[in-house]
Amino acid sequence: MTALDLSSPVAVVGTGTMGQGIAQVALLAGHTVRLYDAAPGRAREAADAIGARLDRLVEKDRLTAADRDTARARLEPVEDIAGLADCSLVVEAIMERLDVKQELFRALEDVVADDCLLATNTSSLSVTAIGGALRNPGRFVGLHFFNPAPLLPLVEVVSGFATDVTSATRAYEMARAWGKIPVACADTPGFIVNRIARPFYAEAFAVYEAQGADPATIDAVLRESGGFKMGAFELTDLIGQDVNESVTHSVWQSFFQDVRFTPSLAQRRLVESGRLGRKSGHGWYDHAEGAERPEPHTAEPAQPPAYVVAEGDLGPASELLAMIREAGIQVREEEEDHGTRLVLPGGGQLALADGQTSVEFRDVVYFDLALDYRRAGRIALSASQDTSAKTLAEAIGLFQALGKKVSVIGDVPGMIVARTVARIVDLAHDAVAKGVATEEDVDTAMRLGVNYPLGPFEWSRRLGRNWAYALLDDLHLRDPSGRYAPSLALYRHAYASDKREGSTS
Repeated sequence: MTALDLSSPVAVVGTGTMGQGIAQVALLAGHTVRLYDAAPGRAREAADAIGARLDRLVEKDRLTAADRDTARARLEPVEDIAGLADCSLVVEAIMERLDVKQELFRALEDVVADDCLLATNTSSLSVTAIGGALRNPGRFVGLHFFNPAPLLPLVEVVSGFATDVTSATRAYEMARAWGKIPVACADTPGFIVNRIARPFYAEAFAVYEAQGADPATIDAVLRESGGFKMGAFELTDLIGQDVNESVTHSVWQSFFQDVRFTPSLAQRRLVESGRLGRKSGHGWYDHAEGAERPEPHTAEPAQPPAYVVAEGDLGPASELLAMIREAGIQVREEEEDHGTRLVLPGGGQLALADGQTSVEFRDVVYFDLALDYRRAGRIALSASQDTSAKTLAEAIGLFQALGKKVSVIGDVPGMIVARTVARIVDLAHDAVAKGVATEEDVDTAMRLGVNYPLGPFEWSRRLGRNWAYALLDDLHLRDPSGRYAPSLALYRHAYASDKREGSTS
């Protein structure tokens, strides 16, 4: 079955920001759009607001005046649910309460035709549970748009347990016909994006709670080394701490309080204090007018070492060897079966974050993962109280000689970017193994839904099949709560790779 015919009216129930955005998308795709809201007069106000946005598109030369006028003529606010009777699709975008949504869809089922597709835009509730209130749950599907709906291309098309394949296919093709990029997803807590994105926030908060670094430094490392558009602290201030924590809590509860999704106590205290982010004027950061943004910790200039000894190829950080030579620093290479480290002139070692801690070794400084070491503007280093000042200074000077700002953080296993990426990769493998989505759709969803620089499987291929498993396994040994225990899917992925690479066939 194909997408809905453009002659078919589409209804949007709920006229808040998301409802208006979805209505605008359907309208500009060519449908007649009926707007309904239980609050009297709200549908008319929403229609006026959408009309004003169309005017702005004309002013920006993104829409012709003629197309605006014909679109406006197709926008029909209605004051009674009976006005949706001839619609072929109804998309709900009302409050996130299961009982309220179920009541709405029971009422809709008494009004619309039997072949009308019913959809919810829920981001946190079970599509299966909402559809379970219907006489015919087979025609019910999740259509999770991202805010702002007219601008963001991703739509998660979520099949509930009872959703018919034909209904999911109709919804998928319809989203594509509307100019969106749909991804197919099973009904799992958080769907694709909100499930797999949890570690991006959780690991940043965990490093902060362990007093490994302050929010400004963690954010800077995620941006300037990890390649993320925003750090976790500034992003949750933008989203709203209450909103972000609510999603985290919902996913955690829906997975029966799985420790991998445990909410942050520090974020809970922030919400309890009323510091909700930009909308309240204060969150992790002070957003008052004229408030100064705290600067990330940046190390003072240090002398670079005259040479380094490379033991192994540094794995995902192997590009550093060429960069060091280009900076005029001699690289002496030694064969080492399992070595992935640099030995500094003072005898200390510099190693890529691997889930272990500096305090476990005689004189080691760890450096964090970077998306691209050449383009990275900042590198994080970690050291323990036992690390010699000379070794730390040589490590700082080395990366400064490569043109990087350096942030020294506490002795946190897995550091910042490395542990975050490893956990995202693990959750992605786990989701695919459990039939949530395909690898391709997961990568698409994470790039478009939360603007990650790479999809988890793209990252996994770049880092090596065993990299995330090895790092998480080391982290799990140091924190046996289960939070960092690699999934069976990631274990199978890494172990199968090792067997193939070790075979003679």
